Amino acid sequence: MNNRRIVLAARPTGEAGLEHFRLETLETPPLADGQVLVRNHWLSLDPYMRMRMNAAKNYAAPVEVGEVMVGGTAGEIVQSRHADFAIGETVVCQGGWQECSVIDANVKGAIRKVDIARVPLAAHLGAVGMPGVTAWIGLDTIIEPKAGETVLVDAASGAVGGVVGQLAKERGCRTVGIAGGAAKCAYVRGELGFDACIDYHGKGFDALAAELDAAAPNGVDGLFENVGGLILDVVLSRMNAFGRIALCGMIAGYDGAPMPIRSPRVLLTQRLRLQGFIVTDHMPLWPAALKALGEGVAAGRIRYRETIAPGLQSAPEAFLGLLKGRNFGKQLVKLR
Repeated sequence: MNNRRIVLAARPTGEAGLEHFRLETLETPPLADGQVLVRNHWLSLDPYMRMRMNAAKNYAAPVEVGEVMVGGTAGEIVQSRHADFAIGETVVCQGGWQECSVIDANVKGAIRKVDIARVPLAAHLGAVGMPGVTAWIGLDTIIEPKAGETVLVDAASGAVGGVVGQLAKERGCRTVGIAGGAAKCAYVRGELGFDACIDYHGKGFDALAAELDAAAPNGVDGLFENVGGLILDVVLSRMNAFGRIALCGMIAGYDGAPMPIRSPRVLLTQRLRLQGFIVTDHMPLWPAALKALGEGVAAGRIRYRETIAPGLQSAPEAFLGLLKGRNFGKQLVKLR
């Protein structure tokens, strides 16, 4: 079977560009015992992939030049040499940027079956997948929200941020988002139900701080941080004593831009708890999170939006757009 794939053509030294990716076509290899062949229908594009393009030390090994770009996929099994996986079953796996993936089903966590009766297949890469679980774990295990507190999340219209705000609202919190543009802020307030949303476009520290004072008059108790840079500086200046910060991402610096913290002393004076976390460090919590998220999506309590790029060849441009905030909600590539 022919398989088209996108590999890392070269490592970026600054901003990533189309020249750092290459499209190839190869034959899928024959399966060994315990392996399955998945025909991918959907590819997930996520900010963490930018860090995996670098050779620098990270929480996961870098993608080697010439190797397939990493990424979550959802699709169906078309060949199987594993007794627990049958042809036609729908699955989610780390299939990478390619149309077909050979997966060793004996590796724990490498592949899982998903039920698409009540939750669409693509949503298992978003609100009921890694982004949703990231939101659930970061909010409940680090921020630990209490009713009446104020929880803020930046990149609030994105796949992770949108779920964070909805879960915080369910837990009785005032929810404040930060997003780029009037349309995204309207979506965050109207469809996702946040109490307020701040448009950061074209604003400096003082203007953002003034808008945050209006949106969160009692200060911020919990921060779910996805961006870093100026936005983090502003929110840190408005954190309440003993506030909690779940540091999920710092997309503002993924292309190598420096991100000094303007007033780090606030971490001490406000006795803040800041914890970076990677969702795969918390695998025992995934089943409970996925169950809760699936029920929320099926019941319509958790809402989401998707930006869909057509065909594998569109993945690099869509990914670069994601890094610039051009997507609206979860960025996916439709492969079939």
